[in-house]
Order: sequence, then structure tokens, then C-alpha cells
Amino acid sequence: MDRRHLKPLWRRPVLSAAIALPLAVTGVAAGAQELVWARYGDISSLDPHRATSTLSMQVWDQIYDTLLSFDMEGTPGPNMAKSWEVSEDGLEYTFTLNEGIMCHDGSAFDANDVKFTIDRAFGDTPSLTRTSWGPITDVSVIDPLTVKVTLGSTFGAFLPFLADSFSSMVCDSNTADTFGSTTAIGTGPFSLVEWVKGDEIVLDTNPDYVNWGEPIDNAGPPQFDRLIIRTVPEPQTRLAALRTGEVHIAEPPFDDVAAIKEAGELEIMVAENTGQNVFWEFTISRPPFDDIRARQAVAYATDAQMAIDIIYGGLSQREWCPIARGVFGNDQEFCKQYGYEYNPEKATELLAEMGYGPSNPLETTMFVWTGGNRHKLAEIFQAQLAQVGIKAAIEIMDIGTMNARVKEQNESPDADTPGTFDMMTWSWYDPDILYQLWHSPGAYSGYQTPELDAMLEETRTTIEPEARLKKVQAVIKYLMENAVHVGLYTPGWEWVFAVRPEVEGFKIGPFLHPNFQDVTLSDG
Repeated sequence: MDRRHLKPLWRRPVLSAAIALPLAVTGVAAGAQELVWARYGDISSLDPHRATSTLSMQVWDQIYDTLLSFDMEGTPGPNMAKSWEVSEDGLEYTFTLNEGIMCHDGSAFDANDVKFTIDRAFGDTPSLTRTSWGPITDVSVIDPLTVKVTLGSTFGAFLPFLADSFSSMVCDSNTADTFGSTTAIGTGPFSLVEWVKGDEIVLDTNPDYVNWGEPIDNAGPPQFDRLIIRTVPEPQTRLAALRTGEVHIAEPPFDDVAAIKEAGELEIMVAENTGQNVFWEFTISRPPFDDIRARQAVAYATDAQMAIDIIYGGLSQREWCPIARGVFGNDQEFCKQYGYEYNPEKATELLAEMGYGPSNPLETTMFVWTGGNRHKLAEIFQAQLAQVGIKAAIEIMDIGTMNARVKEQNESPDADTPGTFDMMTWSWYDPDILYQLWHSPGAYSGYQTPELDAMLEETRTTIEPEARLKKVQAVIKYLMENAVHVGLYTPGWEWVFAVRPEVEGFKIGPFLHPNFQDVTLSDG
């Protein structure tokens, strides 16, 4: 259910600038327009129920569509569903679909496909984001264009979830064992041609596509013929391919962004409203972080603004809240009231109360995941902590390994070694992420209390926006006062795109959704 930015464990051979990248698989008509998008890693699955990474989600955006869609401010509105009604008790949602939606195999998309998708998410091999669908108890087809979803209890995040790619509508013709690996039938702006794992995904424009809700101008199919999503792990290779025109859009090397801007050869686009939040979390099952003073000492000793200014410049923002900017409930001034401004003297006092000092430093380990210059960020934080008497070793690992290690740490209260803390990253579109993280048993078996569980349940069952905001802010206050979830920065430099001049109309929607609907390609 997380949308962390998973780095591949393999590496493709480095291509020099003089070696041309292969342009496309065969089958596209002569003279057809192809757009090549290079990324650092590959998807995990073409099946929206079988993966959780942003890299996968951004491909699902192209193949599938959703009942609702986010506008540029992140508010859900009509899309495949042109309207909906909610029962007085908030337990029944009746959706009316737009007419004429077609699956890539030529079959009509209707209410049966909606039921197929949701039933599948709760089936024998449920979706990895099943809990995010909410407490669905029944899906009923009223007629081909009307479907009713019944919930066991009210769920404030239900409509936002239906605008997110994890709720992508899957045509009911996806019954082959190859679905998710070599086949994927959706209704989106592009249809699957081929996925060569670790290499590229080839998508052709869907001539039947009609846009019902995306915040774009073009209501019809994309205005070029083929989208090639290529895996190019090496940043300098991506940049070389951008400069030669072999690639049209790609993540540039972070350290070269300023020079690229100055040269003006490529447009630099920085994603905003990403939903991404980087934060400190702690092993609270054993010392030292079972003591709130140790957690608060780390928070007070961290000068996050200085660190991100040095490493990221203007590409990241200080984040005070446990949920990211652009997400419902994020209020920097509210969160700052309960946050921990840089105060090394206060950190030193707290550590002294615990018996730590210059001759007896608090020893721990900081877990950090690879990429994004986080190793450099961690070294700055390490130096800041050392100044107050916290001796933090750094362990850098891929995100999958770190997730497992964090959970293992939390579930090992009798371990002889000191508890660890980690620089965690999640991205989500709704404050329901706090439920996923901190409601028992929690994503990592971390901090849990009956009081917090009850508060988090109220954030889910409260529908009215103003009332829900109060519930969300109560959780935010609790997490921050207890130094459970200490925000560091958002959005993170990973979501910078370099775009060639012949590409016009490329947009980055809220919550990291690249959109190609308005793109046109000139001769360059």
C-alpha cells in the first residue's frame, strides 16, 4: 500500500554517449511518432493488485483508468463514473458510468467490470492495497451503467482512493494466467504492446480513448502513436540520451540539474503536490527509543532545513507534518506548533537526563535507503547528532531490505543491541496513510497504543470534511507530541523531469502522475 520509490537491485550495462539506445520494437507504422521516457527502474507488475511502487503506478496510469480522478489540487471528481450518490447513512455509494467506454480488446466496459475489479481486490489473492479500498461488503450491478458499493462502516478515504491508480479499473477479460506479466487489458490512453522486463515497456495509443475527467485539454486519444518507457538506471546515460534526442523525457542526474537549467537545452520540471513525506521513525520496543526523551533528542538535534538546502537546494521543502504537502490535513503552521525546531541545547539536556554525555554517548544506528543523494543527507544528520552526544552509525540498503529490517527491529524487543531509527519515505494521497502506518499492527509493527488506534479509526469513519480534519489533526498532534513520526522534507528530488524542446504539453499531475494526454511532438 505504500508508494515508495523502489530502486532495482540489478544493473544494466552502462551505455556510452556514443552508443545509440534501441528505439522501438517492430510493428509501428513508418513515420509514426514515438515518445521515449527513460526511468531509473522498472515496474514490479502490470497488475494493479500486485505491486505498490510509484514506478508501477505511473505505468498503470497509461494502461488503465479510474472511476474518479484528481484535479490539479488533488480533489477527486468524476471520471469513468460521471456521477454518484451516497446513502444518508454513508454506507452505500451508487455510481453511474459514462457510456461508450471501451476496453483495449474491443469489449465494452460496464458495471460488471467494476464489480470484477473490486471483487478481485478482495479475492483469494487479494490486492496488496486491499485495506485502502475500505470496509467493502458488497458490490452489486444495478444495470450495465450503474453499480452500487456497500460498506460495513463509513470510510472517509473511499472517494479519494477511487481517484488513485491503485483502484485502476481492470476489464473482466483479464482472466489469463499471463495477466500482469505479458498481458494487461484496460481502458486507458495506451494499450500494452510488450513488456521486456528490465528493459522497456512499449505502449500504443488507444484510438478509442475518451478523457472524462483528467485535468487536461485533450478529450481524445494521445496525439502521438507510441509511448516507450525505458529502464536506464545510470543517470549520466539518461542525460546523454536526452541530449542526442534518443530519449525525450527522463530524470536527470541530480548534481547536473543546476547546469542543465543554466544551459537551457532541456526544460526542468519539478513535481509538486507529490504526497511524498520523508521522516524519522524509531524502534520503540527497546532502549534507547522506548524513552520519549531519546526520540525528542534526535528531533531537536536535527537541522533538516540546513541539510536539505545543502543537498537539494530548492528542489525540496521542509516538512513539519506527518502527511505531505498537498494532502488533506497538511497545515504547516498547525504542525509546527507541535514540531521540534532545531535546538541542540534542548537535545543535550534530554540526553543528560537519561545519563548520556560526552563520555557516554547514546549509540544507535540510522537506516537509510539508497538513491536520491540520501547517503549525503544522512552524513549531515550524523554530524548534527554527534554534536549533542548521539553516536549514530549509518547503514545504507535498498528499500525492500530496509522495510524488512525496520519491522524486524520492532519485533525484537529482547535483542541485545540498541534500538535503531530510520529515514523512512512514504507517498500517499490521503491522511489515511497514518492509519496504514500506525494503527495496530502497523506497517512495521512500530509504535502502537489503544488510544492512537481509536483516534485513527475515527479518521476513517468520519466523512464530513471539517469534522474529519479535526480528527486528522488530533492524530497529527498525538504523533508529534510523542515524537513518533518526525517530518523532515517533501517532495524529494527524485521527481524531477528533464524534457526535450520538441515535447510540448507534458504535465505532472498531483501525487506523481505524469500525464501525456496533451503532449505533442514537433520535429525537434
